[in-house]
Amino acid sequence: MASSSNSRPTTLELTESETRLRDVLLGVAAYIDEAPGGERSATQAPDELAKEKIILRWTGGWVRDKLLGVGSHDIDVAINKLTGENFGLKMLEYLKIPGNDKKHGLGEKESKRIVSGLHTIKANPEASKNLETATIRIMGIDLDLVNLRKESYNEVSRNPQMEFGTAEEDAMRRDATVNAMFYNLNTKQIEDFTKRGFADMDAKIIRTPLEPYQTFKDDPLRVLRLIRFASRLGYTIEPKTASAMGNVDIQEALKIKIKRERVGIELEKMLKGPDPHMALELINRFNLYGTIFTDPTRKNLGQPEPIYFTQAYDLVKFIQDANEGTPATISRLLLREADERYLAWICAAVMPWADAPEVPNSKPSRKPFHAACLVAQEGFKAPNSVCNVIAASLDHSKEIKKLVEGYHKKLRQVAEQNVPREATARDTLGMAIRRWGPTWRSQVLFSLIHEVALGTVSKERILSQYADFLKHLENLEILDADTFKPLVKGTDLAKAMDLKPGPWMKDALEVVMAWQLRNPDITDPTEAIEEVKKTRKGELTSRLISEFLSLTIRPLFSQPEPDTMTLPPKSKTKTWRDPENAYVVDLLRWILESSTEADIKREIHRLHVPIFKMLDDKDLKWKAKACEFVNLFVKAAPRQLIMDRGYKQMFADELFPLFTYLPTLTPEDESALVFDHAFPALITLSCIEDTKDEKMLDRTVRDGVVNPMFHLPSPSSCPKLTTVVLTHLDTVLDNLGTNSVKHLQPVFPYLFDIIRDEFAPAAPALLISAAKALQSAIRNGWAVMNTDRLMWISGAICESWKACCTYGVQNDADLESVKKELKEVMLQVDCGMMIHGNIRKKAKRVWLREKKKLLIRPGDSSIFAELFEHTEFDSAKLAEVEEYEDDSSSEDGGSR
Repeated sequence: MASSSNSRPTTLELTESETRLRDVLLGVAAYIDEAPGGERSATQAPDELAKEKIILRWTGGWVRDKLLGVGSHDIDVAINKLTGENFGLKMLEYLKIPGNDKKHGLGEKESKRIVSGLHTIKANPEASKNLETATIRIMGIDLDLVNLRKESYNEVSRNPQMEFGTAEEDAMRRDATVNAMFYNLNTKQIEDFTKRGFADMDAKIIRTPLEPYQTFKDDPLRVLRLIRFASRLGYTIEPKTASAMGNVDIQEALKIKIKRERVGIELEKMLKGPDPHMALELINRFNLYGTIFTDPTRKNLGQPEPIYFTQAYDLVKFIQDANEGTPATISRLLLREADERYLAWICAAVMPWADAPEVPNSKPSRKPFHAACLVAQEGFKAPNSVCNVIAASLDHSKEIKKLVEGYHKKLRQVAEQNVPREATARDTLGMAIRRWGPTWRSQVLFSLIHEVALGTVSKERILSQYADFLKHLENLEILDADTFKPLVKGTDLAKAMDLKPGPWMKDALEVVMAWQLRNPDITDPTEAIEEVKKTRKGELTSRLISEFLSLTIRPLFSQPEPDTMTLPPKSKTKTWRDPENAYVVDLLRWILESSTEADIKREIHRLHVPIFKMLDDKDLKWKAKACEFVNLFVKAAPRQLIMDRGYKQMFADELFPLFTYLPTLTPEDESALVFDHAFPALITLSCIEDTKDEKMLDRTVRDGVVNPMFHLPSPSSCPKLTTVVLTHLDTVLDNLGTNSVKHLQPVFPYLFDIIRDEFAPAAPALLISAAKALQSAIRNGWAVMNTDRLMWISGAICESWKACCTYGVQNDADLESVKKELKEVMLQVDCGMMIHGNIRKKAKRVWLREKKKLLIRPGDSSIFAELFEHTEFDSAKLAEVEEYEDDSSSEDGGSR
């Protein structure tokens, strides 16, 4: 800065960039002056100005900062007879002239960027934006181009009419004397037309050039600008100016007339400036809190707690300025960078609204609004990132305070409190930080400020608690837990669990992350995968089960039944039935297959809900799934728990009615599906006690086999359903054992009808299931298997064998399976007849005679040879047949 012989400087020392910029601007001015006829502005300048040459001045804050020795990259350029837009257009025209860019040291790229970078901001007097401004960036400096102006008013409107004015008129209409000094580019002289600029800078005073009330009435935003300048420069606001700033009329005009975006810009500059505390203190001193920090769009917002404001901003300053002790620890860990310091002041600013009632959302399904968020959003148009921090701080405030208090109790080791380990555990705190997100430090500070503002506990004690809590987080090395990455990817986890990837992976990865936090020494992903694979053993598996049931499955099944008569089509699908949530079935299956008895006991209240929901569903597909889950649930749960809670009877009451879903009212495929899943569930239920439940098994045969048997016109009319029924009949009879004989009377004819059907080979699955069921009936009903019944069975098997051998398709794999089962039945019959024959020779003789009729002597072929290949019909036995026949003849003759 250069000085004259006087104590005050008359000129300024420019930097290299500023000197080059001055040369460019003066070059543009000369270009305009030399143009034929001169340049006429679109906004007509007075005739006396039109005859003048272009005079350019750098104005406002740049001159002030230059005098203070502070650098600046923003310069306002005042033009005496052209609007800023017209001058800017002439600048672009000038720089397009070949050689001018190089003359001023501008590169080709920068020159092109300048040419395309002119923007005009139109005036908006209704919002007290009275000046039209053209902006352009050149040589790294942002220029605002505007004409010298004066303001005139009429009786109809207080919105000023902007006209070309003199430099003195322009200076007098500015917001503060220290901002009203000019630097004349033509004369290189500093101009102080208010006659107070230098003096007020020396005295460090902020005052308006004209009468303050009218100055603020013309543009109420000047109130906030002067607060910003005072806090930035450390100046004192002159008493008369201060009095006008606190005037109720001015405050009302500021609240109503000024766009809230402009309020927000000024507030942001204050809080990011060198002394935010002074800015908030001045706002409080002039009673401007209700003017700035409000939601002008709502009338019933509630009332803030003004006392919180002073305590909040004083506390932030106390923490921020601390160099040692407890506050310094908090500052070091929570106020590390500029953004966190800015958010700290924002938290202090909205603290009076922290306890205000929530504002209902116009959409009932949405969360209500926090009043503090609305103040930020509508009062000073804070960006979403800031509003989200405020919302998160209020949402997580109780949890943060609870964790801080829990850790403090543990430190004090108060026996009666019985503080759980989770209050200080690494995984608990680490997962909390992850839930709070990347702004968790600001949220913790918000809670700290709020507790101090409440005043129920001493400030020193609260600061000590939070400092200890933060040091604990630091010692656990989880200050950056929100950035930790899971050891395994979701796809790798799905593969380890043998599940399809889906939305469930989000919750699963959180469980893996909690496990990582508990095991910080494990860094190998394979160890995490192996932990997941420890089905029914691993700690991680147990945690996954709990998280899936509480966070993933439970919300999908907690929705009320939709009203299908009133809801639109898209709303009729239940949450868990939605195709995009199909993964829930695989997830529930994995849970039941992986659960220990302890897991089932712990989570039984969450497990039974989805199972019964599916059982109650009208869709048989879901009922079938529910049967599968009943089966898995009963197998995994402690037997005594099933009995004590009454689940056996509850499940039985739901399962037996499923056997009534029969064709033709129910499609055969759906009937077969639900029968195929209901049988295993009922069989498992009947076997959970030490002694099998014979009554339940008897009912399973009656309801699931006999009743459908009599309902269907014939077994072949519904082959799929009949196959399913007979497949499970085999297992039911085996579980009944010898008690199955009571069911043989209705079952045998049914089986014989299938086996003797000459067209049965066309449905090999049905024939196989019938043969296996017959084997089970013989095996378990041996006590009632007399020779007549065995002969009857052998006849049916022979007919079926012949039908298979003469069926059109030879060497068919399915038919070979049928033959295998038929041979097994015949082997059982043969054994039975031979055993009866050892007791009664006549029975044995009859059986051998029947076999002889079917078998050809060695050397001849017979279709029945293979059927009897494992039975007793070697040559010695065949020789015995003749003896038996002779004896038989003698006996018969004697009897006659």
